[in-house]
Amino acid sequence: MSNDLQPFIKEALTAHIPRAKIKEQLIAAGWQEDEVKNALDAYVDSDFPIPIPKRRPYLSAREAFLYLVLYMSLYVSSFSLGTLFFQFINRWLPDPSRGTYSYESFGSLETIRQATAALIITFPVFMLISWILARSGALDPEKRGSKIRKWLTYITLFIAAGVIIGDLIALVSNVLSGELTMRFVLKILTVLAIAASIFTYYLLDLRKEEKDATIA
Repeated sequence: MSNDLQPFIKEALTAHIPRAKIKEQLIAAGWQEDEVKNALDAYVDSDFPIPIPKRRPYLSAREAFLYLVLYMSLYVSSFSLGTLFFQFINRWLPDPSRGTYSYESFGSLETIRQATAALIITFPVFMLISWILARSGALDPEKRGSKIRKWLTYITLFIAAGVIIGDLIALVSNVLSGELTMRFVLKILTVLAIAASIFTYYLLDLRKEEKDATIA
């Protein structure tokens, strides 16, 4: 937010100028609506003689650590789950061009063990930290507005969207080349299901947060 906007908002509110009028004039002067809204939201809407600043959410080092571990465990869990499905598909529908004793056959068991171990460790960690943060957010709803949470959420949405787009590109490319097999389709659907689930969940979570903030 510009350093010029906040003092102006405070002075205008001190002069008891209606918020709608302040917003109208600032937008007419070229300010973005989101900038104006955020500046106005920094003060309580009350009849007190001087503007009352709202309490800003404080993100402690502990909360930053929890959010970082939360999203890290989400990424590892998602990758491990996808790896497991890929290996199951490989064993169910083996590649005809490879021999029975190929590296794929020998390596799949070790890959399955590693992916299973990663999932057993990281998924409970993800669930536990999700519960801790949800409980903390219920006690203090302002904590849900933490910047690191929003940044990590949007980065996750970006990664998930990139995976979905890349997945669909690979699908269309194979359709056009006439090399579409059941084995390939199942892998495409696996990646699409995992990425789309993550994208949908966090997108709906952000929209719910924005809706709650509007109501408040």
